[in-house]
Amino acid sequence: MQYLRHCLAPLLLSVAVSGFAAAPVLPSPPTVDAQAYLLMDYYSGEFLAAMGIDDPVEPASVTKLMTAYVVASQLAASHISLDDRVTISEQAWRMGGSRMFVEVGRQVSVEDLLMGVIVESGNDASVALAEKIAGSEEVFASMMNQQAKRLGLNGTNFVNSTGLPDPNHYTTARDMAILAAALIRDFPDIYKMHSIREFTYNGIKQYNRNQLLWRDESVDGVKTGHTESAGYCLVASAQRGDMRLISVVVRTASEKARVNASQALLNFGFRFYETHKLYGAFEPLASERIWKGKIELLQLGLEDNLYVTIPRGQYEQLDATLHLDTPIVAPVEKGQPLGAVKVALAGEELAERALIALQSVPEGSLFQRMADRIRLLFK
Repeated sequence: MQYLRHCLAPLLLSVAVSGFAAAPVLPSPPTVDAQAYLLMDYYSGEFLAAMGIDDPVEPASVTKLMTAYVVASQLAASHISLDDRVTISEQAWRMGGSRMFVEVGRQVSVEDLLMGVIVESGNDASVALAEKIAGSEEVFASMMNQQAKRLGLNGTNFVNSTGLPDPNHYTTARDMAILAAALIRDFPDIYKMHSIREFTYNGIKQYNRNQLLWRDESVDGVKTGHTESAGYCLVASAQRGDMRLISVVVRTASEKARVNASQALLNFGFRFYETHKLYGAFEPLASERIWKGKIELLQLGLEDNLYVTIPRGQYEQLDATLHLDTPIVAPVEKGQPLGAVKVALAGEELAERALIALQSVPEGSLFQRMADRIRLLFK
């Protein structure tokens, strides 16, 4: 393993030689009266405040984040369209709790039902969409669990599309944050619907239960939940400048408490932290000698964008290092890991990402391989 300190890109040109400084002093996160809570940066995935994030909790109507995600995936795959008409079954019509007030036997568009799920938190709309997509809510729940597994929601299990209480229906604050981030990333058009404040169907106007949409103009989602056993829950997301945060509060005492707790977490994150994109995906960060190949220099970079979230005012203290596995000998496949990029602040590692080949390099000619073999002996 070869260790090199590099000025990996112009972004860190002055940073790589700055050395380490004392660790920044930050105030404690706000006190949150909830069973569990989490504040996460969307881009870096960094947790800025957390408690009980892996404890099993009832998601209540926050479940509908996954309902919307599955519907969005079906739309993206062209298995359904927003204009499709759904005949409302008696089972969907009879659903209790929050409702869109669809009528049995009526045909309703997928788009209206999706608005009913997202804005009005309609249990009837959720079941109608589940039956449209999967034939039954039970099969739809299995689709929800397949998506949960794919997204790495390791503490989650769904048995319905609505979030109505069931002993086998549970999640965690961590999983809810990951799911919200996935919805924002994978289906931005569907995510935008979560910022809509009101929706009228069948002459009945209902308002989005996420009161942060009225209180904080930077908030553009995402979903509330409430049952007597689950308490008052809220997953919220806000974008200020180039920084997006996701907050989760679970089992608070009231609507006001969940809003105040979420606002306090978001304000804390935006006030005391900043997020930077250091390197882009597949951006060349280094060129390294490759031996016995058709070319002599191999470009290296990262598979994904690299973001870091740090205390405000500490950007100049970032330190980036590059570690290479050398010598690099052909053949090399595109995407093959050949080292790592590490980013630290005040001596504490913030991120480590695999350094990959940005191109495939086949073996060179017999003469080239023999010549490089001799050079390597002397090297």
